[in-house]
Amino acid sequence: MGNSSIYVGIDIGTTSIKVIIAEYLKDQINIIGYGNTRSAGLNRGVIVDIDQVVKAIKEAVKQAEEKANIQISEVSVGVPANMLQIERCKGMIAIGNEDGNSKEINDFDVKRVTEAALVQNLPPERDVIDIVPDEFIVDGFDGIQDPRGMVGVRLEMQGVMYTGPKTILHNTRKCIERAGLKVRDMIVAPLALSQVALSDGEKDFGAILIDLGGGQTTAAVVHDYQLKYTYVDQEGGDYVTRDISIVLNTSIENAEILKRNYGYADVTLASSEDTFPVNVVGQQDPEMITEEYLAQIIEARLQQIFGKLKADLERINALQLPGGIILTGGLAALPGVKELAQNIFGVNVNIYIPQEMNLRIPSFAQVIGLVEYVTQENEIDLIVRRTLEGKELLVEQTHDFDDNDEEYITQDDEFETDDEFVEVEENPKKKKNKKNNDGKPRGMERFKAMINSLFD
Repeated sequence: MGNSSIYVGIDIGTTSIKVIIAEYLKDQINIIGYGNTRSAGLNRGVIVDIDQVVKAIKEAVKQAEEKANIQISEVSVGVPANMLQIERCKGMIAIGNEDGNSKEINDFDVKRVTEAALVQNLPPERDVIDIVPDEFIVDGFDGIQDPRGMVGVRLEMQGVMYTGPKTILHNTRKCIERAGLKVRDMIVAPLALSQVALSDGEKDFGAILIDLGGGQTTAAVVHDYQLKYTYVDQEGGDYVTRDISIVLNTSIENAEILKRNYGYADVTLASSEDTFPVNVVGQQDPEMITEEYLAQIIEARLQQIFGKLKADLERINALQLPGGIILTGGLAALPGVKELAQNIFGVNVNIYIPQEMNLRIPSFAQVIGLVEYVTQENEIDLIVRRTLEGKELLVEQTHDFDDNDEEYITQDDEFETDDEFVEVEENPKKKKNKKNNDGKPRGMERFKAMINSLFD
């Protein structure tokens, strides 16, 4: 793709594979093409048959290319939160000259301190998906977002590292490459989704983003502008469809149509009088079923899914975050899902629906988020990402250094993550909206401190 303003996102989901082609002009994303095909070769969000996935990807890409009237060659792809781990990382390097004097920091120094932060003892079955820099520290001065151009003798970086199973990363990349495309970025799916589904205030003070997918349901906790925790329940919209199929003795295809056309997530919203025909296996004449009966089947499964999510989110006190819950994903389009979620979780619930023309359905939120995420990356993010991928920097460097400069100094953090809620240290200096124009802390900082204490 010669035009750098063209971005492509691909969401490889259990139910469908979605592709969008977007043009980024004047700080605005314009979607010029999209494709959507039925998935094959996936189970609960994980690729199990590469050949079938490749075929579906090619079809979705072809649809998008025909609508946009361009040919694409590289894409940004989302990585599901299955077995995702979040942990802090640190790196420190010496940047002074041989005589010990300070020197000006450049891109290559940022690359080296990122490499230092990557020195982690990861299990052989895991790999780093992404690193998000929190701050840089130059000679003890912290809260720096871009150290380039500054002078110093020591550079440190603190950030958040996201790791995942090598199997998922390898299979995802393999499918993209076998479809004739290059992987531009591999992005943690909840990170990308939060870019579009959460407001600035929700990302700041904290909210829970629940993606109701076909193969699984993912809950992501975002606080202080960072992804802090994820939980994946291996049940989703497909389980609702199977329940309908089993209870009503109808095919999966018919069950999906019934769910979409007549389904309600909340029984109290369904009619006990309105009926519709159901083609039953082994019978010539269809049976008449009420909306209320179908809603009972749907609600039973959703209560089970939401119940497990609630138990896990209560364990980490996430339901006390002021932003409440934002629902998105294909099942979020089901009437009554907001009301049911509010009754179960006991907090404020909203539904995110994309506003892009022809894509105003929750199931497209993820793939739109992927494009939004890459367009919002700054130069530091790009340097870190290219370092992570082992690529050379895009600019020429004039930094001269001897062999001693290759010795990176790393520091291990003092906590582990596993499935615990990871609270990243508060850094008010990194956000412009943390203070008023007079430089004094906002009154809401005391409220933020109270929210932070909930997770200690």
